[in-house]
Amino acid sequence: MAAVMNFSQRTGWNLAENELTTQARQRRVAGLPLLDLTVSNPTECGFHYDTAALLAPLADPAALRYAPEPFGMAAARETVALYYRDHGAMVEPRNICLTTSTSEAYSYLFRLLCDPGDELLAARPSYPLFDFIAQLDDVVLREYPLQYDPNADAEHGWSLDMRALESAITPRTRAILVVHPNNPTGNFVSAAERAALQTLCAERGLALIVDEVFLDYALSATPPRSFATGDSQCLTFVLSGLSKVCALPQMKASWIAATGPVPMLRDALCRLEVIADTFLSMNAPIQSALPTWLAQRGDIQRQIHQRVTANLTTLDARLHGSSAQRLTMQGGWTAVLRVSRTGDFATAALDRGVLVQPGEFYGLPAGRAVLSLLTPPDVWARGLALLPIE
Repeated sequence: MAAVMNFSQRTGWNLAENELTTQARQRRVAGLPLLDLTVSNPTECGFHYDTAALLAPLADPAALRYAPEPFGMAAARETVALYYRDHGAMVEPRNICLTTSTSEAYSYLFRLLCDPGDELLAARPSYPLFDFIAQLDDVVLREYPLQYDPNADAEHGWSLDMRALESAITPRTRAILVVHPNNPTGNFVSAAERAALQTLCAERGLALIVDEVFLDYALSATPPRSFATGDSQCLTFVLSGLSKVCALPQMKASWIAATGPVPMLRDALCRLEVIADTFLSMNAPIQSALPTWLAQRGDIQRQIHQRVTANLTTLDARLHGSSAQRLTMQGGWTAVLRVSRTGDFATAALDRGVLVQPGEFYGLPAGRAVLSLLTPPDVWARGLALLPIE
């Protein structure tokens, strides 16, 4: 009789499909129509990509030379620094670390900052990615709430509950995580919240980790500033990458831009360099192509802005006079709906052939639904028309 294999407790997840996923799969297998209002992979949303221009830099012979750099090739990091300069932030290329994904960047930082059992604070609601990374890195994730005022305008609808955040800090807290703008709520950190976060982290000896992957997708003409501006007295790590900046999730290129007090920053970068050198995950062809792809980001970003704006207009027209309400947002690719229908809204929508995400997936309360604003316009219009909204 074979012995029982013992796996790590950190991988003891429930891997069963949730009920909604099962029902959607069964509907597809049965050949029933399904309008998907959740697709967020831009390569599947009908945008135009200049294939020749995107693939050309991958043929650069320089990519055949192996010259390992823990933080990535100098030319690639210099291009990322130029990206931040376009956002009014001056980041030295030596303070930038390239990674294959923001998930990997988070993992690097969790290992840099935390011993097993140490704690990180993350907002709720937010994207349910941090739970898995924290568990894999033996870190405890604590939550602080985002508040929503239904009577406020778009600039003040969502806000950080600073009092609750501060009360959640314990002797084992090592960093505060912020998503700017948040996913799926689409709210940017306000200037006042930014100052309060930086002061709190400096006073408590905490790092600030800021995910800015959707920074380029603000709805206003003047987007909020990047946290990479370097004006903070706390150690700050800003994350982003090609997945959202260039709508190229398949190219697997992201980065960490570090700022903060010089002695603290220098120590952090020395330690981070050892972590990055241990894995050396970034491949040369992607790094060689990164300057070209970042330089070309304007076209795809314009297409996404136009899609998001048009889909919001269609959504608001559909909701007008109904019992449902779109919650305010300032940027990003998703819309959150408050629905008054009793019972499971997502299941009721699926019964009509429309797939939406329950807000509970993101830590939102019951009676919320999350839709992707990248959905192709024809699918979007037909799907909205079928939603169980009175």
